[in-house]
Amino acid sequence: MNHYINYDIKPAATSPAPGDESKSVPLPQGWRCYKSPEGFRYYVNTGSKETTWERPSATYGTPVRPPAQRKSLPEGNINLFSSSSSFPSSSPSDVSQKPLSLVSHSLEFVSLFFCIQINCVTFPLPSVMPDQPEQQLLKPNEWSYCDYFWTDKKDPQGTPSVGGFEVLLQKQLKGKQMQKEMAEFVRERIKIEDEYSKNLSKLSQSPLAAQEEGTLGEAWAQLKRSCHDEAEVHLKFSNKLQCEVEKPLLTFRDNFKKELKKYDHHIIDLRKQLASRYAGVEKARKALADRQKDLEVKTQQLDIKHMNKHEEDIKKARRKSTQAGDDLMHNVDLYNRAQSKWFEEMVTTSLELERLEVERVEMIRQDLRQYTTLRHETDMFNQSTVEPVDQLLQSVDPAKDRELWVQEHKTGELRPVDMDI
Repeated sequence: MNHYINYDIKPAATSPAPGDESKSVPLPQGWRCYKSPEGFRYYVNTGSKETTWERPSATYGTPVRPPAQRKSLPEGNINLFSSSSSFPSSSPSDVSQKPLSLVSHSLEFVSLFFCIQINCVTFPLPSVMPDQPEQQLLKPNEWSYCDYFWTDKKDPQGTPSVGGFEVLLQKQLKGKQMQKEMAEFVRERIKIEDEYSKNLSKLSQSPLAAQEEGTLGEAWAQLKRSCHDEAEVHLKFSNKLQCEVEKPLLTFRDNFKKELKKYDHHIIDLRKQLASRYAGVEKARKALADRQKDLEVKTQQLDIKHMNKHEEDIKKARRKSTQAGDDLMHNVDLYNRAQSKWFEEMVTTSLELERLEVERVEMIRQDLRQYTTLRHETDMFNQSTVEPVDQLLQSVDPAKDRELWVQEHKTGELRPVDMDI
């Protein structure tokens, strides 16, 4: 009786059964042992995707028995049409002699029993596939973006809410916003400097106390000139802030924004393709289940009626079932290719975002250092404008001022005397 079998494969211990000639021989690196529902052991190479009933020897890829006796294990999603209702009871080698209408050509569907699909992406079950080479960090000890943002971020209730790439993108968008606000801060400082420069220049032209004389008058006049000089210093500071700090911040932000938009659209397109391929797999899986059910029904009818017409119907149903299986394998292959492409682009894009983040931080650091440098220079120039004032103030001498003023404005040295009678 042709029957649809859905194997629920569970990992088996890797030690051989008593009496096995390879009992004391450990499995080579990369090989794992599993058991079929009937208790037969088979072996899977997680690197090369090779499967075999024969236990590999310690030499990688070499079975314990001679190669001539080696049979391959039917691969795929382990949903097989078989002429018997169970796995062969005599020996695993009988599998290759049974008429199977669905035999896959890849190991990917075997992995479905050890994987879980989240938002159309296939992930291994940690309890089933621990410490696999493909799960090792791409950039160990670097806390790289490409290693820690594959699954979705969960909300406090444990429900996936935001995709891993979206978390990365939000961080970059936040950085872009912070850079915009920094540029706005600098712009406000520029306005303050411009206004301060204008007010200082206006003040330096004030006629207040312009008639002060002597050494004090000279010091006062120098102080007013220093206000004009200080106004020029702040005007230059304002211009440099605009050219050397604000403009680079805005320019980098615009380029940063374009890069983020490009990467965002690219990853979104790949996820859409992956979702489409996943939908194709699910549709093909349902079609296969329908064909298998139809084949089972027709097989039961044949057992009851034994008519040639029903035999033809069974052959036709078997062909359709086989075609459905082939379609499923094709859709799985397309899905795996789409997921591989998405994976590769996720790694590349994550590293690009990492690079952009480093560039952004380094660029802002340099701009802020330039700000502090300009600020120090401004302070130095301001100090230089008041140094002459300090020197003149030290030279202020009221006695000298009185002498100079008297010499210039004296009206006569003759003093009044008493009047004679």
